[in-house]
Amino acid sequence: MKDITILGAGIAGMGAAFHLKKEGSQPEIYEKRSRPGGHTSSHAVEGGFIYDEGPHVSFTKTERIQELFAESVEDQYEVIQVYANNYWKGHWIKHPAICNLHGLPDDLVVDIIKDVAELQHEETKDEYDNFADWLIASYGKTFSETFPFEYNQKYHTTHPKNLSTDWLGPRLYKASFEEVVRGALSPVTKDVHYVDHFRYPTHGGFESYLAMFKKDVAFHLEHEMVRLEPKDKKLHFSNGTSLDYKQLVSSLPLPEIIKRIDGVPEEVREAASKLACSICVCVSVGIDRSDISQAQWSYFYDEEISFARTSMPHLLSPKTGPEGTGSIQCEVYFSEKYKPLNKSLEEIEKDVLRDLRKCNLVREDDTILCVDTRLLPYANVIFDLDRVKSLETVHAYLDELDIHCCGRFGEWGYHWTDESFISGENAAEKALSRL
Repeated sequence: MKDITILGAGIAGMGAAFHLKKEGSQPEIYEKRSRPGGHTSSHAVEGGFIYDEGPHVSFTKTERIQELFAESVEDQYEVIQVYANNYWKGHWIKHPAICNLHGLPDDLVVDIIKDVAELQHEETKDEYDNFADWLIASYGKTFSETFPFEYNQKYHTTHPKNLSTDWLGPRLYKASFEEVVRGALSPVTKDVHYVDHFRYPTHGGFESYLAMFKKDVAFHLEHEMVRLEPKDKKLHFSNGTSLDYKQLVSSLPLPEIIKRIDGVPEEVREAASKLACSICVCVSVGIDRSDISQAQWSYFYDEEISFARTSMPHLLSPKTGPEGTGSIQCEVYFSEKYKPLNKSLEEIEKDVLRDLRKCNLVREDDTILCVDTRLLPYANVIFDLDRVKSLETVHAYLDELDIHCCGRFGEWGYHWTDESFISGENAAEKALSRL
């Protein structure tokens, strides 16, 4: 019998284990993969490159987490000033685009400014029915339809009219009329990104931040939970082993754990089936030069460009690849609910390489040193209009069963890495209080 069992060895599971260790417990984590790390895993691939599972950086303002992460890498980390940009129809635009319209077609810029000017006489509301309405009320129709409508269709795989606004936080900058005009007249603008700087481990990729949290934890790897008996509080794993528990901390995606529980009420199953998330095909490319881009990450609005975003691992730490080389990581998104994956990974990889050349990030005379393509079945939560009610139903049911959810897909929220770690700590504390 285990007092508290943890399912999932990602950063949320590590946070839970860390908290239990502080409280004198001996945490045990059950993980279906052959290694801990979850989505915060870093992979060494051919040619000496290291790639994370999508872009991961640490910009937490929580001093305690900053210190823990720094201790975990023995203070070997890079401090990077943020520079992000956007690609639209051959134009490279500093981020956020609304403040950096200089150089775009005159007619487009004039129409955007006219819209923003008219907004100055509009009353803002506290709540909007959907994300599309919020965008138009914040930026005007022309800018919204040209830029964020297109990007969100690619990133969230659905139109903004199907999305809520409860995930926004500081992520989208609301520019003043003066900022819009100044950015249209001048190529030099203030930096107003919601992240000013971030940290990244010097060696080993983002997963290095987990080194300290892996210590003194019993990992049971290649243990995929396939059945949960809530009445007897028993777990069954794909390798034939089983386990009794008292309290359960889980970072498993909610639809996955609901599928595996005996006797789930139909309304809970239906609610779980409505929770939407994106699927990411992550294509990472290493080439024989490092002067690819000044931006650590870039956003792509054109529908004909397959990827929604790129990041540059070599700009996070030069130790992510051989000296003098560069690397590009591209994210292509699908979802079961809105945009099913209808291509093979080989086809998507081919599309990405074509589009990198189209954007001139990869030149014809570049030597491609490696291409690494991975399928991430759970990438980002899609904050559609079904989410809130469905999530309340699923969480209420799991709470009754003493299953304490944590992490991005356990809480089904827009969690950054530090938030996922803290959510694991909170779930562990709740489990302790129930014992």
